[in-house]
Amino acid sequence: MNIKSLSLSAIPDIPLIKPGDNLAHILVSSLLKSSFKIQDGDILAIAQKVVSKAEGRIVDLKTVTPSSKAIELAQQVDKDPRQIELILSESNSIIGHKPGVIIVEHLSGTVLANAGIDHSNIESTDEQEMVSLLPKDSNISARRLKKEIETLCNKSIGIIITDSIGRPWRLGTTGVALGSAGVQVIRDLRGDKDMFGRELKVSETADVDSLASAACLLMGEGNDATPLVCIRGVETIETSDDTRQLLRSASDDLFR
Repeated sequence: MNIKSLSLSAIPDIPLIKPGDNLAHILVSSLLKSSFKIQDGDILAIAQKVVSKAEGRIVDLKTVTPSSKAIELAQQVDKDPRQIELILSESNSIIGHKPGVIIVEHLSGTVLANAGIDHSNIESTDEQEMVSLLPKDSNISARRLKKEIETLCNKSIGIIITDSIGRPWRLGTTGVALGSAGVQVIRDLRGDKDMFGRELKVSETADVDSLASAACLLMGEGNDATPLVCIRGVETIETSDDTRQLLRSASDDLFR
């Protein structure tokens, strides 16, 4: 990947997504209505929340019965035991917890807080307490959206499904790629030379995360309502690689 310039454009007027909506059709329709013209090689960054909504990954907490384990853990972390029950069901393991937060390995292998379950930007009523779950497999979702959007637009594109998560060493959340298709995921620079001819021994760059983070700056976290960003200036590639390449094994993870 040799990037000389990069442009990102938030696509406006994306309607609220509901379970069962055809997300690809809605996104392409919004692209057509905007002044932005999609081109071959563009990468569409799509917020996880709209993917989850379209896939029906929305749960009413009033329908959840917490187990004894969830009730016990909820008391330790001062959280709703019904949400804890969902976190447990969406996780391979609990890595750590403190009041207000639980760090888990999600079923997808991604390590993050609260299994990615939250209330933000989810419509609720007096009769419902809705929360969203992560897509079951964001890489499968990305591949499906890539195929559907390419068919509708007759363009070759890449897809990144983004979310914001925290990091072990630093405060604040930053955008990452939960799923991808048609995008270089990680660049192995080991064996290359630095400016002074020294061989790089450990350098690998998570390019797909860098792109996701840039897109998240335009998406925002609150009422921005811009879940679709087009990235231009990066070559898309034909690849079966996806974000699973980024997952560090537990044996190599100093934080577990």
